[in-house]
Amino acid sequence: MSGAPDKTKIYTQEPIPVAERRRVTSTVVPREGENGEFSQSWFPIALSSEVPVGTIVGRDFLDGRVVVYRGEDGVARVQSAYCPHIGADLAVGKVIENRVQCAFHHWEYDENGMCVKTGPGLPPPRGACLYTFPVRERFGMIFVFNGTEALWELPAMEFPDDELVAQPFKSDLYTCDPWIFASNTPDTQHIAVVHGLKFKAQDPSELVRWEDWGFRMQIDAWHQDNEDLAWEAGIFGSSIFYQQGLTDGWWMGVFAGFSLPRAGTHEVFLSVVVRNVSEEGGKSIQERLDFGHMLLTRTAAEDKPILDSIHHRVGYLTKADTALAKYFRFLAKYPRAHPSRDFIN
Repeated sequence: MSGAPDKTKIYTQEPIPVAERRRVTSTVVPREGENGEFSQSWFPIALSSEVPVGTIVGRDFLDGRVVVYRGEDGVARVQSAYCPHIGADLAVGKVIENRVQCAFHHWEYDENGMCVKTGPGLPPPRGACLYTFPVRERFGMIFVFNGTEALWELPAMEFPDDELVAQPFKSDLYTCDPWIFASNTPDTQHIAVVHGLKFKAQDPSELVRWEDWGFRMQIDAWHQDNEDLAWEAGIFGSSIFYQQGLTDGWWMGVFAGFSLPRAGTHEVFLSVVVRNVSEEGGKSIQERLDFGHMLLTRTAAEDKPILDSIHHRVGYLTKADTALAKYFRFLAKYPRAHPSRDFIN
């Protein structure tokens, strides 16, 4: 890189007297759950394979609990978990057609969350209802939006979803807010020193294209084993990552979300996606999927000990942090709310 600083140089600085040393905070990003509010973003809640037709599962979400179920129409739905009758957890109930039946008194709730049947056959109270979340299902993952309606849609890939083959999986639990992991993407210092990418010419942070709900950036680099990368990567909201482009000449995408089972924790739901062509770049579909899985698993393992122990606070930044600093400012102003509070607690 022309004009790049000397990475081997050690700078000499006059010591600051200990009594005069201060730790600064340059941008304050609210923690998830701070003041009872959470980012209004898409969060993965389950793998599609965990919710086959006719099943219901419970999941911790935000500061409460929800149920994820799939009726006979095959549509995945997410609703508040506690029956408004007495408060039984609907996750121990069952699915009947496209309705959820509470195990305690057999009250039933339809796809809109309205109580449409009671065990004794009496008319349900008009106000007996569940909170129904916006839901999208893509690449073998179920996403839920924290809000009454989605403020933005999940980003599209270069190729239509039905022309791609996906291999979804999820990580172990991380002990930090999801937006902290998301901020790794505009942190090009991190990409280079932790993940071993060698940028070909220009720092990708100088090629960031900002949008209303996130950003996209171009990454032209060599990876740890000299894989030739020509990728576009991006973050949307506080919790959605995507990447697509060429790896040694064949196309690979990654679609990922950072969950929010509780404030200060998250899992990473990831799906490797490749083109549904029998061979590309000399690799079969399964070979491309396996390579992507290896790459993502290795990357997550490199990040985990750092993120599990971080005491995150935005302090002194340098010119190399320009894109990262802008993302922190984006997060500081990002909309937060908790409209489901009374239902999921």
